[in-house]
Amino acid sequence: VQLQASGGGLVQAGGPLRLTCAVFGRTFSRYAMGWFRQAPGKEREFVASISWDGGKALFSDSVKGRFTISRDNTKNTVYLQMSSLKPEDTAVYYCAADPDGYYRTPSVAGAYEYWGQGTLVTVSS
Repeated sequence: VQLQASGGGLVQAGGPLRLTCAVFGRTFSRYAMGWFRQAPGKEREFVASISWDGGKALFSDSVKGRFTISRDNTKNTVYLQMSSLKPEDTAVYYCAADPDGYYRTPSVAGAYEYWGQGTLVTVSS
């Protein structure tokens, strides 16, 4: 299974940005998917996760109400729509797959088996 994150870039504070994670695997529709981020000098932290069918989602308190997560199982893709971005959202964003996730929405990095390479989001003030 391979994950490829894209969509990062430079954006002004208050603006939107959408990240995309393409998953190359045979049973993507079974996977719970998550997004994590790591800012310079900080540990990787949970951002959002979504169940296999998109019916459940979980967000960190720091992004709740500003970010949404969605997926298209016909395209093996998961999205992170970010709005009202803040400079503190600056980080490398990683998508991750939990192949046994099904209805789960894991928030712990250890629950995920596969990781993408990361895409850098920089929010200027």
